Amino acid sequence: MAEHESLEFGKADFVLLDNVSLEEFMTNLKLRFEKGRIYTYIGEVVVSVNPYRAMNIYGRDMVEQYKGRELYERPPHLFAIADAAYKAMKRRNKDTCIVISGESGAGKTEASKYIMQYIAAITNPNQRAEVESRRLNLFYRPALHRVKNMLLKSNCVLEAFGNAKTSRNDNSSRFGKYMDINFDFKGDPIGGHINNYLLEKSRVIFQQEGERSFHSFYQLLKGAPDSLLRSIHIKKDATAYNYIKVGGLIKSSINDGADFKAVADAMKVIGFTGDEIQTVYKILATILHLGNLTFGVDGDVTLIENTKLVAVFSDLLSTKDENVEKAMLYRTVATGRDVIEKQHTMQEASYGRDALAKAMYERLFCWIVGRINDIIEVKNYDARVHGKNTVIGVLDIYGFEIFQNNSFEQFCINYCNEKLQQLFIQLVLKQEQEEYQREGIPWKHIDYFNNQIIVDLVEQQHKGIFSVLDEACMNVGKVTDEVFLQGLNGKLAKHAHYTSRKLSPTDKSLEFDRDFRIRHYAGDVVYSVVGFIDKNKDTLFQDFKRLLYNSSNPVLKGMWPEGKLRINEVTKRPLTAATLFKNSMIMLVENLACKVSSLDDKPFVLNTHEPLHFKITCLRVSAQSFEWGSEKNMFRTLLCALHQAQRVKSPLLFEQERCRHQVEYLGLLENVRVRRAGFAYRQTYPRFLQSDTLQHVLTRPLCPSSRYKMISEFTWPNHDLPSDKEAVKKLMQGCDSTTTRPTAKPSLEEQRVEMVQRIVLFLQKVWRGTIARMRYRRMRAALVILRAYRRYKVKSYIREVNRRFKNVRSMKDHGRHVKWWAWTLIKGLSPEETLQVRAKVASLEALKGHRADLGLQRAWEGNYLKRDSPDIASSFTLVSSELQRKDKFMRVLFSCNVRKINRFHKAEDRAVLLTDRHLYKMDPLKQYKPMKSIPLYNVTGVSVSPGKDQLVVFHTKDSRDLVVCLQGMVPANESRIGELVGTLLSHFKSEKRKLQVNITSPIQCSMNGRKCTVIVEPKINQSQPDFTKSRSALIHFLCVTSI
Repeated sequence: MAEHESLEFGKADFVLLDNVSLEEFMTNLKLRFEKGRIYTYIGEVVVSVNPYRAMNIYGRDMVEQYKGRELYERPPHLFAIADAAYKAMKRRNKDTCIVISGESGAGKTEASKYIMQYIAAITNPNQRAEVESRRLNLFYRPALHRVKNMLLKSNCVLEAFGNAKTSRNDNSSRFGKYMDINFDFKGDPIGGHINNYLLEKSRVIFQQEGERSFHSFYQLLKGAPDSLLRSIHIKKDATAYNYIKVGGLIKSSINDGADFKAVADAMKVIGFTGDEIQTVYKILATILHLGNLTFGVDGDVTLIENTKLVAVFSDLLSTKDENVEKAMLYRTVATGRDVIEKQHTMQEASYGRDALAKAMYERLFCWIVGRINDIIEVKNYDARVHGKNTVIGVLDIYGFEIFQNNSFEQFCINYCNEKLQQLFIQLVLKQEQEEYQREGIPWKHIDYFNNQIIVDLVEQQHKGIFSVLDEACMNVGKVTDEVFLQGLNGKLAKHAHYTSRKLSPTDKSLEFDRDFRIRHYAGDVVYSVVGFIDKNKDTLFQDFKRLLYNSSNPVLKGMWPEGKLRINEVTKRPLTAATLFKNSMIMLVENLACKVSSLDDKPFVLNTHEPLHFKITCLRVSAQSFEWGSEKNMFRTLLCALHQAQRVKSPLLFEQERCRHQVEYLGLLENVRVRRAGFAYRQTYPRFLQSDTLQHVLTRPLCPSSRYKMISEFTWPNHDLPSDKEAVKKLMQGCDSTTTRPTAKPSLEEQRVEMVQRIVLFLQKVWRGTIARMRYRRMRAALVILRAYRRYKVKSYIREVNRRFKNVRSMKDHGRHVKWWAWTLIKGLSPEETLQVRAKVASLEALKGHRADLGLQRAWEGNYLKRDSPDIASSFTLVSSELQRKDKFMRVLFSCNVRKINRFHKAEDRAVLLTDRHLYKMDPLKQYKPMKSIPLYNVTGVSVSPGKDQLVVFHTKDSRDLVVCLQGMVPANESRIGELVGTLLSHFKSEKRKLQVNITSPIQCSMNGRKCTVIVEPKINQSQPDFTKSRSALIHFLCVTSI
């Protein structure tokens, strides 16, 4: 029951109307609309009216108001449905679903966005208890924020490529979408999967007046940078392209430029690579250019009139000019072992061009969906380790459509609505009333229209419209749409819901040999058979598939796997478009039905609808009243009745008659009557009050089998009454069944919430006491072990001293050789040798186990420039003497020839001189002229790699790191990294300063304040070490190695 709204806004729940009549229903609906209340309940069903304006009711504060609340606690809202679905999934550990359906412009896409955003907002991993993640470290902990971000961004990408501006909606979904969102055992999203249905690909080549093609084309033209447009041979003017020029003339409030950037960013966030995104743009450009491709005739030969486009196609598709031209003008036909190239007529060439454009866009869209699925799907999830994986399904499907010209697409869409309506009827009105009769509950039957007869009319084997259509497509010879219509007239002449002009000669609203009418659950629809045969066959010449498969672009090649078939290879006849769509609808309905097959499964259904600008008598809305808690009718419904005033979407006008008609054919009054007369919350006695063990209850306190047993002392934790029925009677305080009226549910929930708090406190007390005792036992055990170990070490040391000095009195030196042997070795060393030993010890401590050759076996000379370059040693001696006079340094620690990378990322030969005060860079080509000096107090650390290379990075405080490689050693294979590191460490230690030494690969550094990464790449027979720079802030160090 909806609360917290005053009566000035009308009744928040239609069930609470004083008098259930059409007039009362409409009056309440209009009053709430005028007061800005767009949502109204029918029990747990929600009716929504499109406000045609932005409303500030979806912010973060509103999320907090509905988070964790029961439906009856807050006013009706979309968030209440999303939260109820999420809670049901967590409480019952079962899959559930949200079905979004409705007419174009009814807000289906926006509703799905709000649902996704709400679920993302309430599943924040930062609010989880830290102790859980520390203790249960085996649990699956993916990057939850990244998963949620990708799920939200996928909507942006799918809208760009699957939505378009129509005469009734600027962002109309031209495809159906079913998304499964996977959650881990804690209720956090860990991935998902998307299924798409029947993309309206005919919109690629043709749009009705006042409509546009898919958003992606206009976004590319308006938002892409000039460099990108030049690379794909595209102009910014949409009217220059025949396929989209109708939409290019329309003034729209859509900001295509900003949307292009948003979609590009979303694709990068999801995980599309740069090459994949570039291929998407090339395919869009190819389709635009295809619309400008024209054909002519020279005698009996068909020619391409604008031949310059052939080169454009070959560039965009990464194939050869001659292959493109051949595919456009010829068709390869295999007759037995012979292969014939049949030239197209001008009409055939034009048909093939349009078919290619539609097929390329459809493949692109399906590839995008598949690519998103590859990225967001749950991987390496083991339920035994990570807990059960549950799902919330979100179905955003096209609504019932009636246009001035209804073709194959509208027929399939309306059939989809009939299937969903039939599912709703089975799960609600039919089984709802049958169950009351089985239970012996007094019940007055409520009539409703069962549309199974219409579903059979479309999909029945051998007699249905789809079967007749497929049969016509398989006939040998030329088959026309008129032949298909004749077949329908022959097989369906006596069907009450089918008619045509031949069957009703006086009906002038139907054209001879063109139109037929079906009486759908939402009203009569006239379909034109023109194009049914071609659209059902969905023919695309195999030559185009081979052309695209043989592309050198791997992304494009992967979209056309069937192109690898040989010309004369025999394959099965492909399924027709009607059969494929029928199979997908059957699978979809089965998927939805499986989520309501058990007692505790509850899908949630969101239906939105809107009167259109055209004269629409019925809309795609299911007349259902799904009750929360019933055994079979487990759908929660959100019926959105959206209105319009004439041909203007107005936030002020409420067209009474149009909305009245919707309420009537949708059966909303029947929903109200069933809800008022029925029992919303039903479970069997054992299920409502299952006799669990105490351990089972404590480990699963929120499972559906024990949801209310806690509110009575007679049933918690287990009852000892003769039967579950007696226990339930005691709990319900006189109710004779767990089937209750709507007013009983809030009372049960309120009592349960109060008891849950007490039980949680009890469980916390017990668990915290258990943890404290476990921690105490561990600490005590650790203390015992520590004391025993210390005693053991002391005893071991005393024994060893006793063994070594047992006969010390009889030794000539009285044991001095045992105690002072190391001192005996070093006491005779000179000061220079002592410094070298200290440096080697420092190098050994820092690099032992990380680098193989530290140079410990040779003498460390330090100043190698004199030895490595004897011919110019005199110049170096003069420069070093001048530097010593100028900077007052005491001694030279190290010098060597190096190869460095400068701030412009170019490699240069230099020399380094390391003294006790400065690090100098010198130019050996200019008589060792000093280039720059770095004070040693500015050096904070050095980084080397674990390999055999001579790479070293000096890190400085001002983020101007020096990256060099030691070279010019004599002998050539001598390693001096150990000496350089040890010398620096020893010097810093003598000055009581700390130097950070990092042994890692790759090496992170900062050059001129910018973060860079140095990657070591061994190259066979590399003449000398070198550096290269990539665009992604990576510096590649090419070191010398041998075969």
